[in-house]
Amino acid sequence: MNKINVFIIAALLFILVLAPRAAFAGPPFKTDDPEPVEYKHWEIYLASQYSHDRDQNSATLPHLEVNYGALPNMQIHLIAPMQYVKPEGEGSQYGYGDTEVGIKYRFIQETKYFPMIGTFPLLEIPTGDSSRGLGNGKTQFFLPLWFQKSWGPWTTYGGGGYWFTSGEDNRDWWYFGWLVQREITKKLTLGVELYYKTASKADIDESKGYTVGAIINLTDNHHILVSAGQDIYGPNYYNFYIAYQFTFGPKEEKK
Repeated sequence: MNKINVFIIAALLFILVLAPRAAFAGPPFKTDDPEPVEYKHWEIYLASQYSHDRDQNSATLPHLEVNYGALPNMQIHLIAPMQYVKPEGEGSQYGYGDTEVGIKYRFIQETKYFPMIGTFPLLEIPTGDSSRGLGNGKTQFFLPLWFQKSWGPWTTYGGGGYWFTSGEDNRDWWYFGWLVQREITKKLTLGVELYYKTASKADIDESKGYTVGAIINLTDNHHILVSAGQDIYGPNYYNFYIAYQFTFGPKEEKK
């Protein structure tokens, strides 16, 4: 890990420590949404994600995700993962993986007849040791466009974007996804998504799949998120996600 990458991670974590409720979208699903964290509010996740494909098993054990409403209609984003990989027929590896940073910006507000629209560019910084399979070894960048609309207890969102990748045998690739979720009670929200990915490597086919998930609100600030999914068509991929989420922000001023 070079000095520049160490500085980026340290700076984001420093902001996290110094900082004083949130919409539920994005995790535990792959497809994201255009709605940023509320201004001066925080989402903190302690999570683990396991995935299996034809070449290896991998997991984050755990990863830390932090989202902060830095400005109205804009959030900053960080994922810092501890990575586990077990390639087929080889020994396992464990260590720090690639760091993800991003900025979500909503540029059109939702109205009665028009959806919310925003973007969420992501930068994957190659902080993991690629020689041990703990990272890509090269910087990656994702440029998406997301849409969202709600009706009562129903919310639907989705869109897609393009991953710019580099590294041996890697290809630039498209991701598209759409999700529908419903608030069953104040304590429980259920959702299902469909996604499509073009090939990201020379020896991997495109894939189509689904994910089902749940958000359990223990209190206004404490939440459990879970999901599971797999390819309908593709390289025999399936995954599981579980997270504890803590949301907080400045209290409203009394009138």
